[in-house]
Amino acid sequence: SENGSYVMGGVIVGVLIIFGWNRWQTSIADTEIAASTLFENVMESSARGNLDAAAGPAGELFSDYSDSAYAAQARLAMARMYMDSGRDQDAADVLRPLAESASAGELSLVGRLRLAKILLYQDKAQEVVELVSGNMETAFASRFNEILGDAYVALGSYVEAEAAYIAALNDNPSVPTVDTALIQLKINDLPVAEEVAAIQLEDSTADEVA
Repeated sequence: SENGSYVMGGVIVGVLIIFGWNRWQTSIADTEIAASTLFENVMESSARGNLDAAAGPAGELFSDYSDSAYAAQARLAMARMYMDSGRDQDAADVLRPLAESASAGELSLVGRLRLAKILLYQDKAQEVVELVSGNMETAFASRFNEILGDAYVALGSYVEAEAAYIAALNDNPSVPTVDTALIQLKINDLPVAEEVAAIQLEDSTADEVA
């Protein structure tokens, strides 16, 4: 009787904790189901090539479940559909939040790599350099170095391009993630020192004339 109030209080607190835990777990499950359903809708529309039908559930995923893996995967799917439809800027826009995400893990790296390819397609080589330069300690290092080399070629920075291509070859793991033969061809196609000097002279002369 002396400790009855403490015992009852402990029981009540325990019940509330269990009840709150169950509610929280149910809420997580409901969120996962809702996000999963929206993602399935996106993928079904993607399989049919119906961009308009995919845009609605994708937008809901991005706004209501932005931190979920389903939203990240949907961004990759929408980017692919946009590119297939010739809407490269929309593809870049939908990928950028994923590429800049600090919580999406490897999916963020995939988004960054695909965004870099789109930017290169858009002749935005300097943006590619800025986007991928800090990602060389990841499992995607070889692929980032290859596209970095492509960007440097577009900028006319052939020494930097060669260094990036060589790094792509050296970083390649036992299971290749890049086409090493293609990268070697890219290295072989780079201008030699004399050609680089001639190109720089031509550029300098053109600037003076302009």
